[in-house]
Amino acid sequence: MGELFIALFLGLLAPLWLVFHYITKWKTSKGLSSEDEKLLEELYQSAQRMESRINALETILDDRTERWREDRSDRQRPRS
Repeated sequence: MGELFIALFLGLLAPLWLVFHYITKWKTSKGLSSEDEKLLEELYQSAQRMESRINALETILDDRTERWREDRSDRQRPRS
């Protein structure tokens, strides 16, 4: 009789317990951790600084070289 309980536990209850345990862990860790939020904020700030610098460089290029956008688009077109 004891062997039946052990076999039942190992064959049916233990795998179910493991599955439900990891489903619960997965559901609780679904959101971002505080470290992830901090890293995401730093990446966002960095992206905004880079966008500001690119805009400043484009403004400088617009002032100094009027046709730089046209020249750039000419290089990107495939030549036939």
